[in-house]
Amino acid sequence: MQQLHGWFLWFILFWVVLLAGSMGIGGYFMFRKFLKKMPKEDGKSVMDWEEYYVNESRHLWGQNEKDLLEDLVSPVPELFRDVARHKIAGKIGELALKENVSKITEELVIRGYIQATPKRDHKFLRKKLFENKIDVTPYEHLF
Repeated sequence: MQQLHGWFLWFILFWVVLLAGSMGIGGYFMFRKFLKKMPKEDGKSVMDWEEYYVNESRHLWGQNEKDLLEDLVSPVPELFRDVARHKIAGKIGELALKENVSKITEELVIRGYIQATPKRDHKFLRKKLFENKIDVTPYEHLF
């Protein structure tokens, strides 16, 4: 039996580490998605509620608000943009339905955007709001 040595050994070790790391990262994201699909006490999952709020508030959206949401999610990498847009739209829809508004406004979009964004991304969120010349002072309590 021959021993592996030299560059071929390092090549094999590199691929073993790369494949194991890729499977670990993929498994992590799949597990997170699985947890979001698990039903809660009310029988609906986080994703079910998100879908419900998006569907129930669809008629409240105006073109300006859709364009604003699209602009706000533009810094998100394209691979994750659809998921981020849906999550943020779900939060905005939830706020709109709880407050029983007749139309989604810019103020509601910004509040929902801030609340749906993880704390670690708030500095990017602030930067995007400043780029759009939106005063964040009324929303400081949400950060």
